[in-house]
Amino acid sequence: MRVLIACEFSATVREAFRRRGHDAVSCDLLPSDVSGPHIKGDVLAHLNDGWDLMIAHPPCTHLSVSGARHFAKKSVLQKQALDFVLLLLEAPIKHIALENPVSIISSRLRPPDQIIQPWQFGHEAQKTTCLWLKNLPLLVPTSIVGKGEFVIFKSGKKHPKWYSDAKSLTEKECKTLRSRTFQGIAEAMADQWGKEKLNGYQVGLFG
Repeated sequence: MRVLIACEFSATVREAFRRRGHDAVSCDLLPSDVSGPHIKGDVLAHLNDGWDLMIAHPPCTHLSVSGARHFAKKSVLQKQALDFVLLLLEAPIKHIALENPVSIISSRLRPPDQIIQPWQFGHEAQKTTCLWLKNLPLLVPTSIVGKGEFVIFKSGKKHPKWYSDAKSLTEKECKTLRSRTFQGIAEAMADQWGKEKLNGYQVGLFG
């Protein structure tokens, strides 16, 4: 199966598919953190390259509701981000999964098909992740564990400990950690969406 991992430089999902024998390639404006098949450039220029499956991780900077206080200042950037998401979802690829945190994609385009958490896939952590799917089944949890520790700040805000711990890293390291797909989720994607029987999966959830 030819698999495009769009907007990924960590190679987490790409390598999960490659370990299972798939021709998986990541694409991002940044170079890959891990050596392997990677296209450094605009993914929109490669959507017609004959992929069977695309898993897309569009940047959430201007989409996530966690930045709602800034929405009034960046309406143009939000429109550009949403236009990019729509181009990915409408790509000429039979099977598509697009992931993002809780974002304006839900209100401006449509609600996600599924919402998952790392603690459903073996990680004691919480990171609400929304999935928009095309011709793909819902991901089945693989190992349900505890939700992990939380930190409450003086402001009253509550964050998962893994997320707050990232503040001690450099800006690049922090961004990489917070945007990285949890390994258990990447493995589940490769196991469940990389099966040959997927070629016969005809029911589309997007539309």
